[in-house]
Amino acid sequence: MAKESVKILKGKLDVDNLLVQMNAALSEEWLAYYQYWIGAFVAEGAMRANVQAEFEEHAKEELGHAKLLADRIIELEGVPVLDPKKWSDLARCKYSIPTDFDVVNLLNQNVASERCAIVRYQEIAEFTDGKDFTTCDIAKHILSMEEEHEQDLQDYLRDIARMKQSLLGK
Repeated sequence: MAKESVKILKGKLDVDNLLVQMNAALSEEWLAYYQYWIGAFVAEGAMRANVQAEFEEHAKEELGHAKLLADRIIELEGVPVLDPKKWSDLARCKYSIPTDFDVVNLLNQNVASERCAIVRYQEIAEFTDGKDFTTCDIAKHILSMEEEHEQDLQDYLRDIARMKQSLLGK
């Protein structure tokens, strides 16, 4: 971003605060990427192959979100979080270590993470609305994808529950 553009932006909003929020979101995207990526390897149970494919797709999309955020942080003359050890410290949306590899458990963990991400991007969109159109557009774009992820996961949970009901004759 041109120095003059950043200067104008600094007159409209607290860019340092925005960079803190964006680095927290970037940390959360890396953790979400890993949560989906590792979940695809360890998933067991009903509809495993389908859920694994969904997790792999979501992992790629989370990685794309990380790139969007890192690029924008640099445009705003910030520095993306460099130390992976800080991801957990900066993130409000934490990585959930899978202790039960059943797809229902993994899906529920990821639904919780997506809901947290939705709140994060709503906050960034509200913070930048009418002030930093580029960051606001990025936040809205990622927000819509996180909402889609949540819906995808909820659909799998609903399908698995219906399958179980059907098998039990209910």
